[in-house]
Amino acid sequence: LATGIVAAVLLASAGGAAAQAPQVVPFSQGTPGTALPAGWTPLTFPRIASHTRYALVRDGDTVAVRAEAVGSASGLTFRLVVPAADARVLRWRWKVDRLPQGADVSKQLVDDAPARVYVTFQHDPARLAPVERIVYETTRALYGEAPPHAGLMYVWDTAGTAGPTFWNPYTKRVRTIVVEGGRARLGQWLAYERDVVADYRAAFGEDPPPISGVAIMTDADNTGDRASAWFGDVSLGPK
Repeated sequence: LATGIVAAVLLASAGGAAAQAPQVVPFSQGTPGTALPAGWTPLTFPRIASHTRYALVRDGDTVAVRAEAVGSASGLTFRLVVPAADARVLRWRWKVDRLPQGADVSKQLVDDAPARVYVTFQHDPARLAPVERIVYETTRALYGEAPPHAGLMYVWDTAGTAGPTFWNPYTKRVRTIVVEGGRARLGQWLAYERDVVADYRAAFGEDPPPISGVAIMTDADNTGDRASAWFGDVSLGPK
């Protein structure tokens, strides 16, 4: 199953009830070798039997999540509901050490990536056109909860370089933003900061609805290759 379809399922699964606190719990609060911090939950997909392995590990003085994909795809999600204006700055760190060979996030058949961070946004049913409402109600019936309105996906692209933005190959409700690409910075801890309100406005031409969750993913199901990365803390906060 192409990762573009996976992204659609990810959006459908990341927009449910709020977590107990309107802040993303840091991975660094966890203990290596134990369960993920409260609020982070696995996300698997129909018809994908092989799942990416996620584990809390220590890398130097950093406690992070190690992700290893072997022809596999799955993610980790953290649900929350918070006004985008109150949590407009997304910050995260990651380190990638293996790229899925032949991957290209702009192409359906090879849409794999060593590292992705998603931000999803709540749906407002009142804004839906009739055809969109049918899709909305169908998704809610299938997954037991409403899908979010849209998503931003920040990605390390094997085939590209940092800078491009484009629609996910399968849906114009997910905007892909390439923040890193190629092999030049493999094996390094890298930190990022994005204004998700500005990115949402640039992508969709309007102010965003409330944020409904964040997610991380490492996948190599389309290429059948391997990918591996570490994810440090992910946070949302005011500007």
